Amino acid sequence: MDFTFSFTSFLAFLVAFALAPLFMGVILKVKAYFGGKQGPPWLIKYYTLIKLLRKGSVYSTSTTFIFKLGPVVSFATAFMLLLFFPFAGLAPVLSFHGDVVILFYLLGLGRFFTVLAALDTASPFEGMGAAREVFFSTLAEATVFVILALFFRISGSLSFAEYFSGTQVVNLWSSSAAMIFLVLIALFIILLTENSRVPVDDPATHLELTMIHEVMILDHSGPDLALIEMGAFLKMLFYASFISCLLYPFHTGYAIVNIFIFTIIMTLIYAGIGLVESITARYKMPLVPNFILTSFALVFFATILTMEFVQ
Repeated sequence: MDFTFSFTSFLAFLVAFALAPLFMGVILKVKAYFGGKQGPPWLIKYYTLIKLLRKGSVYSTSTTFIFKLGPVVSFATAFMLLLFFPFAGLAPVLSFHGDVVILFYLLGLGRFFTVLAALDTASPFEGMGAAREVFFSTLAEATVFVILALFFRISGSLSFAEYFSGTQVVNLWSSSAAMIFLVLIALFIILLTENSRVPVDDPATHLELTMIHEVMILDHSGPDLALIEMGAFLKMLFYASFISCLLYPFHTGYAIVNIFIFTIIMTLIYAGIGLVESITARYKMPLVPNFILTSFALVFFATILTMEFVQ
């Protein structure tokens, strides 16, 4: 494992971590604008986290230690993921060859314990949401690993740091721009899927029969719910950052400028998510797999192209 402390890398990590709840507020503001409303304050997610941390947790008599472990693992895996990501084109805090495979499996580990915590409540509604979460994430995982195979063919690497700062960089302005464009569309679909956003799921719904992620955390409260919420913010941040690095190479030579441009692009990506949620209705459950598999078709086609054009 490569660990060389860099103040700029650590600064970029802290900025990204601190802004994760604020970016979620951008989505709410955009949705409120399209609804003709003022919307909640920009810092609403910070207020929510503080409120939850000040409360106590309530546990059912049917739950075990697994229910308490779920939020901790969910947050810890998302936090670890950010340590290996090169925010704003800067070197990550940690990196090693092959880290992308381990990191996506870390995301799977966080999801696994979230599902276990939902099943531990013995609630049929939470079991239903867990089943949907596992099914849809399995479809999304196929797309993710085809993307990694494509990036390996382009860059010859399996490390986030080398994807965006190696000799064969991967972004929309490289020689593989046409294939990266397809990857960007697929990644945006995966972002919506993995974070349970419209049109896959509606985080604002209150009907258990149509919920996926939200129904799994109905029994969580207080600090446990705060950890789950923060973990979800960090997970969204990771996928949005992945897209931002593919959109723009961030090689201005000045760390502060890179971070500033990164913040602007991230704001636009989150605004795009809010736009999609404002003009799109949630799909019926039978149509969701078709939507997710569209991303797989796009990256599979892009991978086929590399067999001909990338040596």
